[in-house]
Amino acid sequence: MLGQRLEVTAMRADGSEIPVELTITAIGDFPHPTFTAFIRDLTERKRAEVELRQSEERYRDLVENAHDIIYEHDLEGYYTAANKAAQHITGYSLPETLELNMTQTVVPEYLEKAQLMFQRKLAGEEITAYELEIIAKNGSRIPVEVNTRLVFHDGVPVGVQGIARDITERKRLEGALRESEEQLRQSQKLEAIGQLAGGVAHDFNNLLTAINGYSALALRRLGDDHPVSSYLEEIRKAGDRAANLTRQLLAFGRKQLLQPLAINLNDIVGDMINLLKRLIGEDIQLVTRPDAKLKLIKADPGQLEQVLLNLVVNARDAMPSGGTVTIETANTTLDGAYAGRHVGVTPGEYVILAISDTGTGMDHATQSRIFEPFFTTKETGKGTGLGLSTVYGIIKQSGGNVWVYSESGKGTTFKVYLPQVEDQVAPREDSKADATIKRGCETVLLVEDEELVRKLAGDLLEESGYVVLSASGGEEAISFGKNHTNRIDLLITDVVMPRISGKQVAEQLAKIHPETKVLFMSGYTDEAIVHHGIVDSHIAFIQKPFSERALAQKVRDVLDSENGNK
Repeated sequence: MLGQRLEVTAMRADGSEIPVELTITAIGDFPHPTFTAFIRDLTERKRAEVELRQSEERYRDLVENAHDIIYEHDLEGYYTAANKAAQHITGYSLPETLELNMTQTVVPEYLEKAQLMFQRKLAGEEITAYELEIIAKNGSRIPVEVNTRLVFHDGVPVGVQGIARDITERKRLEGALRESEEQLRQSQKLEAIGQLAGGVAHDFNNLLTAINGYSALALRRLGDDHPVSSYLEEIRKAGDRAANLTRQLLAFGRKQLLQPLAINLNDIVGDMINLLKRLIGEDIQLVTRPDAKLKLIKADPGQLEQVLLNLVVNARDAMPSGGTVTIETANTTLDGAYAGRHVGVTPGEYVILAISDTGTGMDHATQSRIFEPFFTTKETGKGTGLGLSTVYGIIKQSGGNVWVYSESGKGTTFKVYLPQVEDQVAPREDSKADATIKRGCETVLLVEDEELVRKLAGDLLEESGYVVLSASGGEEAISFGKNHTNRIDLLITDVVMPRISGKQVAEQLAKIHPETKVLFMSGYTDEAIVHHGIVDSHIAFIQKPFSERALAQKVRDVLDSENGNK
């Protein structure tokens, strides 16, 4: 033991123990040597060793219990270490991992990027975090964010130490955010197009009112035997088709007149089944799955019929070789999470109308444009491209939402969501069958800033026997009211006019002639008269363009009514 260093425990005079290093050396020859002993206090060194050991244990604990993958690989890409998170996330055990090379765990399309980053690191660049995807043991792809640093031995790089964070959830949230942003952009685009379409349709309606009205008057006066009657009839037909287009544009722009009732959506579907079966043909099966406990909604029945018709016809056209159309209704609750993923949705209780087909389906690019007016994938002459834009406008104006779910070759489902209400179901009124309209002799004050429409309406009213006072604007109408001492039975006024609106004319005239009833007219409904396109039940309204018969009937209805907006 001579000359060796021993670690022993010594005792101080006070009885306390201390770690020491003992070295004993012999001086002189055997058999009478002299011994010397050197004792070094190891207290500080032992304390440092304990701290180092604790530090290593903390580091090991930190690495092993980290949620991120912590790994090392050599310069050839073979893994030399991996923590428990790596095993949990990738599914590879530690022995399996140590048999792998990075070329086996990085998704092939990201391998070049990973190798480039490694080379740049070796070249001395400070590279920030980068993203790639790795392959788990089960073959799934895992997106990760990687940070690396070189490992050195005697100043020479011998490998790489890295931290890879699983960003699957972040990617999902980013995808959801991109989808929401795309929905918002699409919603804003549709809103802008709707404003334009509604404005154009409003102005066009004034022209159509004159075209359709005067062609009808000319046809009546000339008779069927006149040489130009056939030309006028074609003008009238073209005007009717144009009027239908403007109605669709107004629907898309959410500027149409709605007359909502509390209804059961099952009744709408049931009433239209026979018509829909005739429309889709014998090679397409129509299946209905109504919810027997369906809640009520508040909407315009006629407009909902249009929605159902458009969606079923669209489904039919997507199945040229036949298939199945399924119409379903159900109650549902849209929560805050759903609303967060769908722009424009308010959480609450809804009724769903779902129309599904087994047709050709749509790709993402097509889906992003299907609600735009005049966008169509059908061949020329097979549609105007206004069917789905009309659906969009009607549903949005009714306080609901419509979404499409589709994949190429796998069919399409349109889901319409309309808010539930607690009102009682209102009876559906039958259309009037009486072909004759009673003539009149009352005095009518007609207010319209468009000269063409004003002259036509005046001629139509005079043809029906009424005494007509024509005003080109609000100021002139009020002046007529002040100066006309006799009775004014009816005010017919445009809604939107310069300086003084139709509603203001009606309010001021009521102070002068309280007996006067009111009929509003417009190419679209106005916020001054309607709230979000919904007309109050006591307000009489006629939509431009109107026919001679429609105007005569509406005037007679208002004059014969008990209240007439007073």
